[in-house]
Amino acid sequence: MKVIVLFLFMAVVGLAGCGDRSERTQGSGDQVAKSNGTAADNTGRNERDRGGETKTPGDQSENEADRTITQNVRQAITSDDALSTSAQNVKIVTSDGTVTLRGPVKSEKEKQDIETKAKQVAGVKRVENELEIAG
Repeated sequence: MKVIVLFLFMAVVGLAGCGDRSERTQGSGDQVAKSNGTAADNTGRNERDRGGETKTPGDQSENEADRTITQNVRQAITSDDALSTSAQNVKIVTSDGTVTLRGPVKSEKEKQDIETKAKQVAGVKRVENELEIAG
């Protein structure tokens, strides 16, 4: 009897997960769609990133000085509670003392504040600000 009850419970729980998926996009990422019902289209950004012209996290230098710079820039950004969550999660890639900042931020002020914080970190030679204001 316990086996039957357990089987029925598992069947009900399994069916509960098979509900309406209309709020999701199709594909291997199974990402949640935007609130307006359309899937996010990052095709242009993906093509740009594949071209090798822009820095991606894979370009992060593995030498200790560059890793330390990246850590210190990240700490400077995340310690500022005035910055949005998006701003605190931007990509930071350091190679030979050059810091590349990429990702969405809420405003021009956040974009400038993050660049300023990166420039103030010891060891930074140059900052490439590729932050985008989310629209």
